[in-house]
Amino acid sequence: MRTTRSASRAQASTIASERKRKIGDEEPKTPTKKRSRATKTATAKETKSIPPVSQLAPSTSNQILKNDIAPKAQPMVPASLTFSFEEGKKHLISVDHRFQDLFSKMPCKPFEQLEMVHPFRALATSIIGQQISWFAARSVNHKFVRLFEPSIPEKIEDYAGHGKPTSFYPSPELIARTDIATLRTAGLSQRKAEYVLDLAQRFADGRLSTDKLINANDEELARMLIEVRGIGRWTVDMFAIFSLRRPDILPVGDLGVQRGLAVWFLSLHSPKHNWGWTPHSQKKSAAASSHEKEKPEETAVSTGDTDMLPVIETNTSSSNVVEGEGLPTPDVSSVPPVADEDTADDLPSLPPAFTPSIKNTLKKPGVDEGSIPISLPEGITVESLKSRLNGKNKVKGAILTPKEMEDLTERWKPYRSLGVYYMWSIADVPS
Repeated sequence: MRTTRSASRAQASTIASERKRKIGDEEPKTPTKKRSRATKTATAKETKSIPPVSQLAPSTSNQILKNDIAPKAQPMVPASLTFSFEEGKKHLISVDHRFQDLFSKMPCKPFEQLEMVHPFRALATSIIGQQISWFAARSVNHKFVRLFEPSIPEKIEDYAGHGKPTSFYPSPELIARTDIATLRTAGLSQRKAEYVLDLAQRFADGRLSTDKLINANDEELARMLIEVRGIGRWTVDMFAIFSLRRPDILPVGDLGVQRGLAVWFLSLHSPKHNWGWTPHSQKKSAAASSHEKEKPEETAVSTGDTDMLPVIETNTSSSNVVEGEGLPTPDVSSVPPVADEDTADDLPSLPPAFTPSIKNTLKKPGVDEGSIPISLPEGITVESLKSRLNGKNKVKGAILTPKEMEDLTERWKPYRSLGVYYMWSIADVPS
């Protein structure tokens, strides 16, 4: 067969190429159009966006969290104080000796029984628990966590990690990618699902972080958190006391604290007065919890979820709880729930009510004999305190105004949080 010139060239090229490979030379990289398209396709497959959690089988959602989302590690608030608790106790006892009995009768749990706190988890749990019973809040929170970790037992009682700060909780990054419809399957209302999503997005993109919250002063903390939908001043104050353990917080919008302060000072100046509990009291039942009017939503109606601690309702079933919507916005706030023997361990932050014997403590003098007695601030009288505790002459539904609360607790600074904790217990003493 005749060898053509083009065939000779092909043979020569093949031989030269083989010689290069034998002596270790690399083949020149000259990608063709086809190879380029293949590379482009492979790259596109590698960077393909992860489908939303709602499109995944429940068993794979947690696998995505571990392998694909790579959530930012959020440090926890350490189990420590930024101040001396003993110094705080000494200061309060020095300005009012009756505090000695309070500290000896009941531990100041937020500042004595310390544990690590994850800010995102604490805030999300608070939002989820707004305006529903304690049992309902516990159930909805459990269902919410199981959305992202289905291996957790369905019954709360069977879950050993329940209530532990280091147990599994979905990351802000994962929640931020979850749609509203999926969140609602845990029992959240439309509004609350939007609130939790907004909170998660802020932690995911860095607008909020543990470091920012820890290092912010009280005013900066309030500004950052009140920007989150569903969080108002009351939640900020509770977060500052129970999660960040700040020593000088005064929740002026909390009616329970207002009532406790009124009883505390009235007992000092009128020890024979048989002060009683107002009609708002319902011992160990569905008493209204602490809450406040939240800032109005720009895109929502003025009624809806408010910010509050959950209520203990012993007759509420914990199964099949789906939160109602369109609940009216209550005014001001009320006392937190009373922890009983069956639920105290599940409510580590809420103080139980003192027994009626605490009245003996309240009637003691606040200072040593011969010392200058503790006076009431200007504008506050014994008669006005009696009247307001009896439900009369309230100021827009409040027992005490913010200024009156500031004046009454002026001498407690810079440890007002410690005194405030006991005011809830005093407010709920049965008459």
